[in-house]
Amino acid sequence: MRLHKGLKVWGLVALAVPALVGLTAISTLADSTPSPSASAVALPGDPTKGATLFAQSGCTSCHGASLGGLIGPALNPIFKLPGVSNPLDPTFIIGIITNGRVHQAGDPGSVNMPVKGGNTALTDQDIKDLAAFIIQQNLTGSPPLSPDELAKRTIFWVGIAIVGMLFITLLLSQYNMRWIARRAAARRK
Repeated sequence: MRLHKGLKVWGLVALAVPALVGLTAISTLADSTPSPSASAVALPGDPTKGATLFAQSGCTSCHGASLGGLIGPALNPIFKLPGVSNPLDPTFIIGIITNGRVHQAGDPGSVNMPVKGGNTALTDQDIKDLAAFIIQQNLTGSPPLSPDELAKRTIFWVGIAIVGMLFITLLLSQYNMRWIARRAAARRK
């Protein structure tokens, strides 16, 4: 099975598969929308100090070290509560941290949010820094993939793996057929 000037079919496939993967990756990157930058939003405090406070003030015990939620709701991506038009509004986040929140039907998590997260030593500036950290993480952090996007990516990579396995099987079968033919020719002599 030869094509133009000695180029075998498997050689063409060997070039086509990486090219297909590369083109798909480039088109995926081109289609993705950039996330808004944190500089486009006025943050109420210092997100770096907020990150330190988040880790040291016990916030991680309810919301997780990566803000993914545990017994409290996920903060990245932040859960949109009923009746709240913008869950990333600094005033809203500062209000929740300052005053706490009683768990209501439809709320994520399973516990009430205590006043100041249970840490009464937090100052007003600390709360603003925590709010800035949460907002920044939602604007620049990578939220988990949606189920649809995860399924699409899984199907794509499984498809690539199947094509790769078929290509390797083709190469090995051609090699084995040549080996068998050489062995048969050697026995006939």
